[in-house]
Amino acid sequence: MRRRSKEEESPRTPAWMVTFSDMVTLILVFFILLFSMSQIDKGKFESIVDSFQGASIIPDGGTSDLDVVLKDVKAYLKEHDMEDAIKAERTDRGVVLVLQEQALFETGDAEVLDSAFPFLDMVAGLLEELPNKVDVEGHTDNRPISTYRYPSNWELSTARASSVIRYLVNENGLDPERFIAIGYGDTMPVEPNDSDAHMQKNRRVEIIVTDPAYKEN
Repeated sequence: MRRRSKEEESPRTPAWMVTFSDMVTLILVFFILLFSMSQIDKGKFESIVDSFQGASIIPDGGTSDLDVVLKDVKAYLKEHDMEDAIKAERTDRGVVLVLQEQALFETGDAEVLDSAFPFLDMVAGLLEELPNKVDVEGHTDNRPISTYRYPSNWELSTARASSVIRYLVNENGLDPERFIAIGYGDTMPVEPNDSDAHMQKNRRVEIIVTDPAYKEN
């Protein structure tokens, strides 16, 4: 009887297993590709983020929320003949409302006058539509004050800024976290304190609806 050769005795791999192995290999390669494609390149991601930062979502020629605020305030001031006592302007800081002393307070006092309520209510209505932070700054002339409530112009200017914020928050329900009260005393005059007219301009409160894009140097 003829003996089988070693080659004949070796078991042969079924053909279907070869095909199956190829398929498994292809599936493995496919998932490796998916995994590699899902990995975010940190450098590329940061460059994409940087490209969006500082970009305006308002088309050229469009109107920003701050521009709308400025327009509405100016229209109100003109309609109510208040342009001499209150100024509104757009600066790098945002929309700046400059309220002369006579529009808000009695001389040497920090209690908001009833006559100022309608204007402050209008401002509060505009602020309700915005998330912007608001700085309120008090300023005085250089004439000294020394009373029990206000030992100096520092206290008076700070109290005036705080009174404006208190009214906007308490009477109009605005979020107090949005506001900062700052008292500058007589350290930031807009005119020399050399005449009654100039001193009157220096006694003021400024409400700044800040521009989020503004960065102080």
